[in-house]
Amino acid sequence: MRLRCAVLDDFQDAARQSADWAPVEDRVEVVTFREHIADEDELARLLAEFDIIVTLRERVPFPASLLDRLPRLKLLIASGMRNSVIDYEAAERSGVTVCGTASSSTPPVELTWALLLGLARNLVTENNALREGGPWQSTVGVDLHGRVLGLLGLGKIGGRVARVGQAFGMRVSAWSQNLTRERADEVGVELAASKEELLRNSDFVSIHLALSDRTRGLLGADELALLKPTAYLINTSRSAVIDQDALLAALREGRIAGAGVDVFDVEPGPSGHPVRTAPRLLATPHLGYVSTANYATYYGHAVEDIQAFLAGEPVRRLD
Repeated sequence: MRLRCAVLDDFQDAARQSADWAPVEDRVEVVTFREHIADEDELARLLAEFDIIVTLRERVPFPASLLDRLPRLKLLIASGMRNSVIDYEAAERSGVTVCGTASSSTPPVELTWALLLGLARNLVTENNALREGGPWQSTVGVDLHGRVLGLLGLGKIGGRVARVGQAFGMRVSAWSQNLTRERADEVGVELAASKEELLRNSDFVSIHLALSDRTRGLLGADELALLKPTAYLINTSRSAVIDQDALLAALREGRIAGAGVDVFDVEPGPSGHPVRTAPRLLATPHLGYVSTANYATYYGHAVEDIQAFLAGEPVRRLD
């Protein structure tokens, strides 16, 4: 009897197109789920008969309460090499091996700049006007050259965003709780003395921080109030870094020029979610990791993970 593998959140039906599953199909039946399943009881019911699960990013939490109700599960594969919503101790107790995949930092860097440029040049407004017969040139774009780009986080992604900003002729500064002068000098950016200084001085602020107890709620109403009324805020990192209610209030009241957001407190966002109608907001449905190359890596490595597990030698283990 073949093992059964569930591929979750395959919204674009891309799992089979992005990788060759033939090496495991003689031993594994692959079933894809195109719709997101948020309810834990429904997940437990649908996944109870699966031996392998491939989950996309941190879309579906796997707490002990769910893992305990998946008696056949033996291998859980998460895209990327970091996943904060899996209970690794519970997985170990249940005899579940957890593996990951590689992930490229290029797609989120590119999307960051797509959002920033879209805001700066009012691309959505102008495109809609052009298509709908509206006014010809109704906005005036914001120049990037000479403006200050403030980065919250200067890791792999933040460093690459910084270099693009420098290519545009922007003055780039950065801050995080553990950012050193050595790292800032390595990238060639200014080290802001504090988070507050960075927010006050920046024309564009982009967030590139991992979510942790230290970064959750890092930008609340008080911090957003430090931004210039002409400033733009970009978040392709994690929604919980920003107080969502405070951000929506700042946008509604015109206290900042705009925001570009790719991450949300609820994903997929319900039809009535306030971000769908917020003014001055350019929003995308968490596309930061969604690219042909990344999907080829995610699902290609998932096949490799399954092959290695079946051979008794799991690779890319997470714990």
